[in-house]
Amino acid sequence: MLTESHLREMLAFSASEPVLSVYLNTEPGSGSAESHRLRLRALLKNINLPQDTAAVERYMDHEYAWTGRGVAIFSCAPLGYLKVFPLALPVRDLVLVSDRPAVKPLAGLFENYSGYGVVLIDKQGARLFSFNLGELSEQEGFLGEEVKHTKLGGASSFPGRRGGIAGRTRYADELVERNMKEAAAFAARFFENQHIRRILIGGSEDNVSQFRSYLPKAWQSLIVGTFRMGMTASHAEVLAEALRLGGEAERQRENHLVEETITAAKKEAGAVIGLPASLEAVNEKRVQLLLVSDGYHQAGYQCTACGRLTVYAERECSACQGKMAAIEDVIEAAVNSVLRSGGEVEVVHQNDALDDIGRMAARLRY
Repeated sequence: MLTESHLREMLAFSASEPVLSVYLNTEPGSGSAESHRLRLRALLKNINLPQDTAAVERYMDHEYAWTGRGVAIFSCAPLGYLKVFPLALPVRDLVLVSDRPAVKPLAGLFENYSGYGVVLIDKQGARLFSFNLGELSEQEGFLGEEVKHTKLGGASSFPGRRGGIAGRTRYADELVERNMKEAAAFAARFFENQHIRRILIGGSEDNVSQFRSYLPKAWQSLIVGTFRMGMTASHAEVLAEALRLGGEAERQRENHLVEETITAAKKEAGAVIGLPASLEAVNEKRVQLLLVSDGYHQAGYQCTACGRLTVYAERECSACQGKMAAIEDVIEAAVNSVLRSGGEVEVVHQNDALDDIGRMAARLRY
């Protein structure tokens, strides 16, 4: 499974030889294995790196299991470099040649689909899941004492009458409360151990509400959605609901980030908008958070001496007078630069406001 350590390793890798990066959507519903192979060959048709393209095609022809929804492949044959990551989530088709692996799509997947904790809760216990990049990475369970409802003699079946509620006792309520508190404490430890960043809770409305109230406030703040689901639900059912609700929550979060950033830029309060201004902030290592529209690619130029990026054709770098070289995707280069300097990247999906101001914006460190 792809991990953040893999991402860090690729960010640290640079080569004097070209690096071929290939992303291929292999969702079963979008075509057969053969149709995906044909699409890959078309993508590689104009790439003049025969050893690398052969390595990619060889892997897809003989090693790829065709059980996932996407794949990312990075090759630099002269250096013996080949990294392959089957993915449980779909990706846009992409072929890019640069001096580094193209990590922007992977950075977007990590930002949107990593660190999910899902809890299914009832009055006795809980099932806990950790999902990363569309795959189940861990699961645990907690089982408290069985809750038995005993009908009290003479009790009314109508709430509010003397004798209480039929089928329910104070002891049962106390037992449910104890189970819920212990499940919440168990869940908090699970979240901590699994480095959970987002939480979804499933169960009946009453059970979800009670369990939520017993979680420590720090974890309550990470809850992004709740849903109705029984304790016997399959992993596939839990994952499908987690992806659905998680996707909705991510879109809302992205929209909020874009709105805040545009407002801050208009007030000149630690943010810039548009490609030229964002690239300048990237060059100055001032970017704390880079917002980029999903699928955005743009040719540009990079200084071979200091790495400065621009979209303007320049013979020499305005910063160090080094030689400027044309690059296929200045957006990918900017993403790599921000991540290497300790900043964050948010790949934003379907946001008209970001598209309208140039498909890129940045929150600044200073």
